[in-house]
Amino acid sequence: MKKKSIIQGFGLSFGITIAILSIVVLIPLCSLVVFTAKLTPAEFFETITRPRVLSGYFVSISTAFIASVINVIMGIILAWVLVRYNFRGKKFLDGIIELPFALPTAVAGISLTHLTTTNGWVGEFFYNVFGIKIAYTRTGITIALIFIGIPFVVRSVQPVLEKIDKQYEEAAMILGASRKTTFWKVIFPEILPAIISGFTLAFARSIGEYGSVVFIAGNTPYKTEIAPLLIMSELQEFDYASATSIALVMLAMAFIILSVNAIIQSVVSKRVNGLS
Repeated sequence: MKKKSIIQGFGLSFGITIAILSIVVLIPLCSLVVFTAKLTPAEFFETITRPRVLSGYFVSISTAFIASVINVIMGIILAWVLVRYNFRGKKFLDGIIELPFALPTAVAGISLTHLTTTNGWVGEFFYNVFGIKIAYTRTGITIALIFIGIPFVVRSVQPVLEKIDKQYEEAAMILGASRKTTFWKVIFPEILPAIISGFTLAFARSIGEYGSVVFIAGNTPYKTEIAPLLIMSELQEFDYASATSIALVMLAMAFIILSVNAIIQSVVSKRVNGLS
């Protein structure tokens, strides 16, 4: 005899969930495969391995990785300050962390470009003092990706820090551990899964970012041209098959990154639980 579920309404709610996922996620992704199928395997491989396309992949991945690493360091510091200290303007700072989520990416891109050109407030200082150009270089792309990726790390680490019982830290200090040792041996293992999650989310988002990057990048082929821009270029030329081929590769990258994240999260969580 089939047992009844304790929680009622599973069948209906599960059906609604699958329907929403199909409309919002699965059907649009399947359209990529349908358009890509218009190309033969040889044409598909030739499209995604063109030197200009490979350069676009490299620029997107390299700048996204560097930005995500910087975001991890900055995100941990920001989350630590927001959780462990009380100061004036704390709520304002906590709210402004999510500004990149609410701000249109094109507005962010235009603002960052004006700030970092050789005539901008920030760009002029770095160019005159250090001889460093920010806008229209990979450095500018990295800065834009840091801007849009920082909330992922902060919002992943912050709730975990809030839940850590301070008695563990007090016990470690009573046993003679320094603050540095307490952080690395007690706190860091607890927030490590959240750090990995924040890094991979920021990395996956940065790889496909377009709006905040396209203005500051300069879009010089083989130097600062990102993969999403190549997709837009193909669409403007009505070459939908090539555009969807490049997009399919980007989708595969994001899927691999999130899958690796899930695997690492599982392994790290098991080790942390084993140590505890």
